[in-house]
Amino acid sequence: MAWIRLLSLEECRPGRGTFVEAAGRKLAVFLHGAPPRPAVIDSTCPHAGGNLAGGTVEAGTVSCPWHQWTFDLTTGACTHNRLARVRTYPAEVRDAAVWADLPG
Repeated sequence: MAWIRLLSLEECRPGRGTFVEAAGRKLAVFLHGAPPRPAVIDSTCPHAGGNLAGGTVEAGTVSCPWHQWTFDLTTGACTHNRLARVRTYPAEVRDAAVWADLPG
């Protein structure tokens, strides 16, 4: 795995995700919590393929904009179906940007 700069903090949208393509992956980047911390997950909802970057963030979860399936931003687990989940990636803020540790 390798740390990759995804986007600047200025590009992040409070309460919403930002879609990013990096290292051959489609990702959703979020700032959530207090103080805000980054979360990086695969952007495709496993239910019907909705782009999770377009979902609403609330209480550490994101809701898919298509059918409102909700995923924990820390674990990737779905709150509606214990078998569904999205992949999460280690993320941190460095030099006013969000970085993620992505597979090579």
